[in-house]
Amino acid sequence: MILLSPHGEELMAQFREQLPQLRQLSQQVYDQLRQVFREQSIELNTIEYRVKTESSLAGKLERKGDKYRTLADVTDLVGLRIITFYTDDVDKVAAIVKRLFVVDWGNSVDKRKLHQLDSFGYNSLHYICRLKEGPLSHIPFELQMRTALQHVWSAIEHDIGYKGAVKLPPEYRRQFSRLAGMLELADDEFSRLRTTMSDYRRQVQALVKSGQLDEVPLSTDSFRSYLELHPFERLNQRIAATNQAELFPASLMLFLPILEHFGLETLGDVQRFIDDNAEDAYQLALLQLAVTDLDILSESVGLQNLCLVHALKEGGGEKELTFIFDKINGKNAANALLAGAIMRQAASLPIKTNATPS
Repeated sequence: MILLSPHGEELMAQFREQLPQLRQLSQQVYDQLRQVFREQSIELNTIEYRVKTESSLAGKLERKGDKYRTLADVTDLVGLRIITFYTDDVDKVAAIVKRLFVVDWGNSVDKRKLHQLDSFGYNSLHYICRLKEGPLSHIPFELQMRTALQHVWSAIEHDIGYKGAVKLPPEYRRQFSRLAGMLELADDEFSRLRTTMSDYRRQVQALVKSGQLDEVPLSTDSFRSYLELHPFERLNQRIAATNQAELFPASLMLFLPILEHFGLETLGDVQRFIDDNAEDAYQLALLQLAVTDLDILSESVGLQNLCLVHALKEGGGEKELTFIFDKINGKNAANALLAGAIMRQAASLPIKTNATPS
């Protein structure tokens, strides 16, 4: 049973009276943070917020109630935790927090600078803040900023009871320190890898824009950059003109596994794939449109027909065409019927096969 001094009981009474305001403040700060991070396109693991429970405050006042002259001296009645994916994002978050709120630097601490061997899970950045204006601006709140790995490690330490262990044997303390060091290294390496990948993407974009396609390996990032050049637009417009059709946007990323299946390794290979098959793809599209009155076509029409005629040229047959439709539409029985229809339509085209006779 918790026994409080008269001063502690008075603070508890003030807390109960102020509870609605505390809940309002926690929600307001949470909403404000979530909105600004969304506007700044900062991707977070999560934002947590809470108001201290009555039992938790009572325990704190029992342990060190003499420290607090007023309830405002208890700076973590409202607490929020911002969990990032990367270590460098902690500093970005902190910069935003400094602009949004008034930071009490005297009571704030950067635990990352303590450099203790077993402190990885506690390497949070802790700010005590207030709103800049409004009826709740007199109430302090605590903001903790840490990475996802730091958060997980802290939870594991708490679950195991490491920090509360008395006279923990040296071999166990050493094991905890080693694991914490490994996780800290992983945290840093993930941030470094993200920077490296960002630099690589910029290099790829520069090579694509300069037309040095043979130097760019075919990948998700490079193909997405390549699509910004609208390489299939000319063929699409030519096909659409047949029926005076309109083109509506469609994602072409679904075709990447098909291009890789064809053995294309660079964007230069993709460009040659287009050049070598464009006329046959157009002729195949004409046959398809001849039996319809479609006046709206997907922007995937050109690339789809390029893939179909390439498969036919390579002697893939109905099985290969079904594979293509499976990748585009998802596996279903109708894809085999589509493949059969394409085989019949393509029979009248003078498509030269590149398949080696068996």
